[in-house]
Amino acid sequence: MQRPGAVLSREQLEDALYGWEREVGSNAVEVHLHNLRRKLGPDVIRNVRGVGYKVVAP
Repeated sequence: MQRPGAVLSREQLEDALYGWEREVGSNAVEVHLHNLRRKLGPDVIRNVRGVGYKVVAP
């Protein structure tokens, strides 16, 4: 939440989470986002269709 409103792609989130140069072959990012939405509220993290995800200030 360093840059609220910035749109991050799934690949950028994977790099930040894992730091691997290879593609993650699971739905780990979606699971993390699901857990964050449960804790923070469903409207805090939004999908930007075709681009990625963004955090919206409450």
